[in-house]
Amino acid sequence: MSGCKESFCIEEATITSVHKAMQEGRLTCRRLVEMYLERIEAYDRKGPALNSVILVNPWALETADKLDAKFKEWGFTGPLHGIPVLLKDNVDTADMPTTGGSLSLDGVFPKDDAFITRKLKEAGAIILAKVNLHEFAVWGETVSSILGQTLNPYDLTRSPGGSSGGTGAGIAANFGMVGIGTDTINSIRSPSSACSLVGLRPTMGLISRDGIIPYSLTQDMAGPLTRTVEDAVKVLDVIAGYDPDDAATAWACGNIPGTYTQFLEPDGLKGARIGVLRSFFGTGPEHVEVNLAINRSIERMAENGAVIVELMEPIDANKLVSEVSVHLYDLERDLSSYLADLGSRAFVNSLADVIKSGKYHPGIEENIKYASTLSTQSVEYKDRLIKRSRLQDQVMKLMADNRLDAIVFPHQKRLVVPVGASQVERNGVLGSVTGFPAFVVPGGFSEPTDTAPIGVPIGLEMVGRPWSEPTLIKIAYSFQQATKYRKPPVSTPFF
Repeated sequence: MSGCKESFCIEEATITSVHKAMQEGRLTCRRLVEMYLERIEAYDRKGPALNSVILVNPWALETADKLDAKFKEWGFTGPLHGIPVLLKDNVDTADMPTTGGSLSLDGVFPKDDAFITRKLKEAGAIILAKVNLHEFAVWGETVSSILGQTLNPYDLTRSPGGSSGGTGAGIAANFGMVGIGTDTINSIRSPSSACSLVGLRPTMGLISRDGIIPYSLTQDMAGPLTRTVEDAVKVLDVIAGYDPDDAATAWACGNIPGTYTQFLEPDGLKGARIGVLRSFFGTGPEHVEVNLAINRSIERMAENGAVIVELMEPIDANKLVSEVSVHLYDLERDLSSYLADLGSRAFVNSLADVIKSGKYHPGIEENIKYASTLSTQSVEYKDRLIKRSRLQDQVMKLMADNRLDAIVFPHQKRLVVPVGASQVERNGVLGSVTGFPAFVVPGGFSEPTDTAPIGVPIGLEMVGRPWSEPTLIKIAYSFQQATKYRKPPVSTPFF
């Protein structure tokens, strides 16, 4: 047995609560790992069968024992000592396969850990499991040929969002303490919105992409998915920083504070100027529940001292995806480069090889075949980059003209879609195309239904200027402390 019947309650546990219990002798790394493994065993393939975990780390308990021995000798080994991490399976792990969710990479071991995997381990974290994603991260429902469809723990008839939906579903269901996702258009923030989580897509260049299976290096970014802003910030402290193997991170030099935790201010909303981007709200009956929740959240911001500024700037999220984003143009070049570097460790060394193998989910076929016809040397690609630059200027001017600290809107204009449907009306493209930092925080729930007994989660997104993570952290933390909208799903009860 585990959970609240023991001396330590795993339900909605945080890094702080775990470390306090360890210091007081109520918890060991081994027992913490065992409790999460018990939950994975009970709920991932059984019970609600969330289907989020591709592979449990066979060395997790051994690693926990080593950390316990070190703790007895000299205390915590790092800021994430003993913290179990769910790692999206497009992040390289030298001691476990990294599949990208694709049968074409089944059993393939990378040559070494990704930069962020290494940083997590150095901080004392335990990679508990590799989790599902939409295959090669190319869309947003979290279905793959390696594992199939992951389900949303709040409504088992719906997608958990994506592409980092295995991370989202797993962290929401308390299968691990913190998670790592990647984000090319929506992919950290979509499952965060759909699973009542905090998701952070940092400024482009703040976190290294080295050792992450790429989709579009123009837009790819990694970041944490957690149940609290505080835990997301503690993970950010560990994984942010310069990496010589990712040139984009050179821009981070001089832009990282000693610790982001200093910005966890309960009154961080006081005096903050928040712009509400009304063009990112829907106007149909299918949008009513989301609009109600987000407008209620904006009212709570005002009640806690924020200055609300209505923005009527006509920005169309769908057009940003179809006319500005370069994700499909970059896919062939960037994915093929990663696959080529695998050499003899893999049977596929290019996107063309993947297509020829047929070892991928049919749901991505149209996208990957179309991507194989596109070129980063084309006039269309260069035109999109020009539009991207203009969008960056537009957003910066909008914030300057209105003296804004952040722009907010619903991450998805309607509730996350049912299993089998394609994601629609997501707004994360603003942060991903500009490369600006963006948080999603729990913004409430829809009305309960037979399939969603406490409702479907709704995420509030906030976007800031480049390198404004400190400002966004203040706002996000203050908002979460004031609202406490996050609730665990009833499909995975504690036992």
